[in-house]
Amino acid sequence: MSKRSWPEELRFSKSKQALNIKFDDGGAYTLTYKFLRLESPSAEVQGHGSGPKPPAPVVSDDISVEKADPVGRYAVRIFFSDGHSSGLYTWTYLRELGERRDSNGH
Repeated sequence: MSKRSWPEELRFSKSKQALNIKFDDGGAYTLTYKFLRLESPSAEVQGHGSGPKPPAPVVSDDISVEKADPVGRYAVRIFFSDGHSSGLYTWTYLRELGERRDSNGH
């Protein structure tokens, strides 16, 4: 079983429209706001249960983050400019998104 990594820094950059995240094991990722919104872990975006995933939401290229609130010691809730805020981004999920972005070359 691998050691769980924890974020050392979450930095929201308005100018780059991206979240920069650094983990205590050296992992570092940049996730654009649009990517975060498209990949929201909410049921609205991911679907319910084992049913089919709903169509991807239409997300503006200039979407922004209004605020972000910690949820316990395991996640962050991101409030987007389009009103979406129902997804809880766990540290594990943020890590998975960062690794997926890196492996796809985006």
